[in-house]
Amino acid sequence: MVIACLGWGSLCWDPRSLPIAGEWNQDGPYLPVEFSRVSSDGRITLVLTEGAIPVQVLWVPLAVDTLEQAIAALAEREGVKRLNAIGRVVTTAAARAEHAVVQSWAISRGISGVVWTALKPGLDKGSRGTIPSLDQLREQIERLSPEARAAALDYVVRAPLQVETRLRSTLQGLLESGS
Repeated sequence: MVIACLGWGSLCWDPRSLPIAGEWNQDGPYLPVEFSRVSSDGRITLVLTEGAIPVQVLWVPLAVDTLEQAIAALAEREGVKRLNAIGRVVTTAAARAEHAVVQSWAISRGISGVVWTALKPGLDKGSRGTIPSLDQLREQIERLSPEARAAALDYVVRAPLQVETRLRSTLQGLLESGS
């Protein structure tokens, strides 16, 4: 039984306690990912975003025996208490329509189950589920301290190169220029 984890952001370069079993593979499914979530430390992070242009994400097998273990491990790595913040699909059951791409991809590779981070876009807790505009993201960047700005830029620069979203180069430019 192979259980995989999908990644497109810091999980790929900083898995921490996530029990990965090998290297990140670049031939994951194409998913609508964008820089549309502001984390608690002010970084603008990549999340699944309705309407975003699909990009090919990465994947890695996990050293776990069950899908439940994979969900728990990813939740721990992401620091989330609500397990519904972890997306999942198994290839032996009917998938929800929005997970069909992941399920089809997993079946084609002989993967039994897949997990991924399913945090919602938004500027803060009060706006989760709402996709921020570029102007709102620009305002967020302008409020950052120099240290927070450096961390935010590091996140954008270190995201896997194949995760070339519509906003990536714009955000990098804003973070580098200081405006």
